[in-house]
Amino acid sequence: MKISGYGYVRNGFQYGVPFLESIQSVLPICDEFIAVVGDSTDGTREAIENLNSPKIKIVDTIWDDNLKQHGKIFAQQSNIGLEHVTGDWVFHIQADEVIHENDLPKILENIKKYNDNLIVEGFLQPFLHFWGDYNHIRNSRAVHKNEIRIFKNNSEIRSYIDSQGFRKFKSNEGYLNGSERGEKLKVLRLDAPIYHYNSVRSTKKMTLKANNFQYYYGQKDQKLAEAPKEEYNYHTVDRVGKFLGTHPKVMTQAIADHDFVFEHDKSQAIWDKKDKLVQPLEDLLKIRIGEYKNYILLKNIK
Repeated sequence: MKISGYGYVRNGFQYGVPFLESIQSVLPICDEFIAVVGDSTDGTREAIENLNSPKIKIVDTIWDDNLKQHGKIFAQQSNIGLEHVTGDWVFHIQADEVIHENDLPKILENIKKYNDNLIVEGFLQPFLHFWGDYNHIRNSRAVHKNEIRIFKNNSEIRSYIDSQGFRKFKSNEGYLNGSERGEKLKVLRLDAPIYHYNSVRSTKKMTLKANNFQYYYGQKDQKLAEAPKEEYNYHTVDRVGKFLGTHPKVMTQAIADHDFVFEHDKSQAIWDKKDKLVQPLEDLLKIRIGEYKNYILLKNIK
């Protein structure tokens, strides 16, 4: 049984994402790691090479800025990685996501346990969305609670819409022209959190990320080439809570280097109207109302 890890990145240093830590966090249980590296100008490719791991294979790509509707460029880069993996299982880790070393044995144990189970196609993992600094987590209904990152290798699987989730498609043509909606993967819940550091970076790099993320979703007309002078206002977030756990060891230096201390000024919080109404009810019932589920959750599987 072989496990293939893969991820994609472009100008990781410029955007302030822990792409090296991301790769290193899953490398111990992967037999290979496909690093899809976009045309970077900040030393991203060289840094991945300098990890000096025989497991890492770099695939060079050129980003097509015409693919800027609904995050299609992210799906394209993800699918390039899928085309190069050779393992029985695939572990997709994004450049701002990290796995805790304490969870690697559990992940490996479950992969081995369900390797021969024809029903189980992958695993659903919870997300910890860090915000502002490494001591706060965004915990409102505006962020996704779970997503698929580990699944059995299948030539029919493609990134769904952007690169957040995956589905099976009968034909590549149907996938590309949108005539197929795809089939959701059947997955089991796996309590091995994804440490999502998407919103922990300098205020200027966060402004760059926010603008260009919207650009690739067709919501901004212009892409910024470098971080602007204006600083991102982290305080407009709807809600955060304190993080009381431990971070992955690979993040030790990044945490030590982070010089922005965040304490939420709740008076600046901006809530979506619907979220503000529904959130108290969700807190009371301890369920997510109307949660988007791009998967079929299996139960009573031994």
